[in-house]
Amino acid sequence: MPPVPTHSAPFRVAVVGAGPSGVYAAQGLVGSEESPLTAVDVLDRLPCPYGLVRYGVAPDHEKIKSLQRSLRTVLEHPRVRFLGNVGVGPGGVRARELLEMYHAVVYCVGAAKDRRLGIPGEDLRGSHSATDFVSWYSAHPDAADGDFALGARSAVVIGVGNVAVDVARVLARGVEELRPTDIPQAALESLERSTVGEVSMIGRRGPSQAKFTTKELRELGALPGVEVSVREEELALDPAYESPEGLPAAARRNVAVLRDWALRGAGGATVAGGAASGSGPGAGSGSGRVARRLGLRFFLRPVEILDDGAGAVRAVRFERTAPDGQGGVAGTGVHEEIETQLVLRSVGYLGSPLDGLPFDERSGTVPHTAGRVLREGAPCPGEYVAGWIKRGPTGVIGTNRPCAKETVGSLLADAAALLGTRGPLPGDPLEALREAGHQPVEWPGWLGIEAAESELGRSLARSTVKIPDWDGLRAAAGLGI
Repeated sequence: MPPVPTHSAPFRVAVVGAGPSGVYAAQGLVGSEESPLTAVDVLDRLPCPYGLVRYGVAPDHEKIKSLQRSLRTVLEHPRVRFLGNVGVGPGGVRARELLEMYHAVVYCVGAAKDRRLGIPGEDLRGSHSATDFVSWYSAHPDAADGDFALGARSAVVIGVGNVAVDVARVLARGVEELRPTDIPQAALESLERSTVGEVSMIGRRGPSQAKFTTKELRELGALPGVEVSVREEELALDPAYESPEGLPAAARRNVAVLRDWALRGAGGATVAGGAASGSGPGAGSGSGRVARRLGLRFFLRPVEILDDGAGAVRAVRFERTAPDGQGGVAGTGVHEEIETQLVLRSVGYLGSPLDGLPFDERSGTVPHTAGRVLREGAPCPGEYVAGWIKRGPTGVIGTNRPCAKETVGSLLADAAALLGTRGPLPGDPLEALREAGHQPVEWPGWLGIEAAESELGRSLARSTVKIPDWDGLRAAAGLGI
């Protein structure tokens, strides 16, 4: 067990959000020589810590998920306290109430809202945001119940970022390769029943502008029993395809991988991960599923999701695009329909307004300077932001570390003035939260969830299996339902 947190320090800070950004902020606050008298409470709406690492990283990415171990070390620090199951905003604790309990508050809440395509048919049955699909296979308690791939023979993933690669890979991967992961049992059984045999991942621009990392891209080519295809004629539309020397290193590596696949696939063949793949029912990894094919397409812009006449997806209509000479693309007037019964939209995220804080609707962020929240251009004493709500949905998990460091630097520079203005605060915020009717889940409660998930895995003859619902999580944490 970790040591009992010491919260008698005179300077108190609340960090809202227990994902990487929030934990890195807490680490900076208690790890700095400038803040030996700082106590940090890390609040989260969920009863579980780790944010995106727990609920956004695909279950087959064990190496990235292992980041939880280093985040755990911070949350077990004697001057850091995890308080899960505490929402901030309407229905939870309000921003003004937090400022009564703490000298400073750092908001690290991410960007949970999906960008929409803005095309006809986007809300047909069978059309989903990729985020909803990720939440489902990651056991997020807010995820909708259901069977995403029920009855679908093919799937179209719109977008060419890492999230798009993740959802395409999970759809194409053999179930036996997912069974050792912590994917929830219902999602595993649903994917086992899946009849999806073809997955298309489609971008409106070219390969040199794709946002996926080379590591993620290469994983697609290594999926056992999955045939991966690219079209050289589409790659060649990219001005940088023939001469990628001027591209940033990451884009240059991506183009090199795709070029290799195109050359190896010349003459109508495909690149197969693992052993050679056949065609027809039962081909592939031997999991009993139909043969699986994964195609990467470029320079196609979705213009309409087509109805099958019964309110469900029948196909997606795309317009061929071409480089406009200014870094973007323009439509050519040439259209193509791709038949599908499942559409997963992965075209980016937006932050949502935070109750009681200013918000820039255009950028989906809170206005700030070096992490200090701005109201009408002036810093708000005691209010700070870090992570996506500060800079927008950019970067990888590691990008949150320097982002949080900048914000922590601003907060520590303000600490003397904040303490001087407010002085020592009376009472323990935990008791104030309980008196207001909240049921915080402290670290022992989270350890109870961990133990319950381990036991669930043992009962299913699997490794740890995540609990996917609010009631199950709260019961495992020792709360009344």
